[in-house]
Amino acid sequence: MGASPARTGSDPAATPAAEPGTDALPASDSGARPTPSPAPGDERPLVLVACSGGADSMALASALAFEARKLPVRAGAVTVDHGLQPGSDLRAAEVAQRLRDLGLDPVEAVTVTVGRAGGPEAAARDARYAALDEAAERLGAAAVLLGHTRDDQAETVLLGLARGSGIRSLSGMAAVSGAAGRYRRPFLQLDRQTARKACLVQSLPVWDDPMNADPAYTRSRLRHEGLPALEKSLGKGVVEALARTAQLCRDDADALDAWAADADASVRDESGRLDCAKLYALPPAVRRRVLRRAAVEAGAPAGSLFARHVEEMDRLITGWRGQGALNLPGRVAVRRQGGRLVIRQG
Repeated sequence: MGASPARTGSDPAATPAAEPGTDALPASDSGARPTPSPAPGDERPLVLVACSGGADSMALASALAFEARKLPVRAGAVTVDHGLQPGSDLRAAEVAQRLRDLGLDPVEAVTVTVGRAGGPEAAARDARYAALDEAAERLGAAAVLLGHTRDDQAETVLLGLARGSGIRSLSGMAAVSGAAGRYRRPFLQLDRQTARKACLVQSLPVWDDPMNADPAYTRSRLRHEGLPALEKSLGKGVVEALARTAQLCRDDADALDAWAADADASVRDESGRLDCAKLYALPPAVRRRVLRRAAVEAGAPAGSLFARHVEEMDRLITGWRGQGALNLPGRVAVRRQGGRLVIRQG
């Protein structure tokens, strides 16, 4: 497909299911054009916008171009060609030219190779984020803006609810995420229709990705069938309520994560192993977070460690019946031994 910003929930730091064209690993192969260097002595920080050519990201690109004239920043853009549709390279080039016409500089069209691991939606999202990370590092960007709206947030919350993934998944997308807060989502409180109207009044051409209307994709079905059905049954305001729920859940999840981080040291013995009796005394929500942290630290990939894995680890504490070792993603094994939890890779 053509270029697309990180349009899902996901974010590289969190892992909700992605929408078409939007958490394997990509083989990011730059088809990026040479980028002019900033004028000598121009020390202003560079802010990039990830733009697919769709209404949300085009409205954001236009807003960045407008605001950058009044702020001490340079404004540029990256559009990602996933190569999933015929003519996607030409479409990416057209989007890049529209961005230059807005006054953004540098502007790059980057081509990626989308893998298969995790499914097409997740693989496309991973490829895109890898390309955005690479471009941000190479260009020295201080931030990358993503065009997710309140509607995207509502969809992400519902997808998390359907998976039964817990409060962190229900917290949706953060306004600031990624390494050193690289990714920013300034439109999370803005509805999708407003972004489209902004493009209309400015006569900005937009591209509607046909994959976003393809019922083969879960997010597409939710967008065009699920959410409208909810609003028909429950009345208007469902999207706003879901976005509000995301923020409340995020606040709670952040507090529990902080509690778990503080509790971690108190439940370890002198050799650093987890003490099962001390773990048992913790509230379940805190204990499971401590267990998940320990598994990730031992080498289990965070994106592959699901609620069911953590629940099995928890049973070694709360339902001990002499179970054997538990195998986690990343070749991490967990066993209870002498009242301690031993978590090792290999």
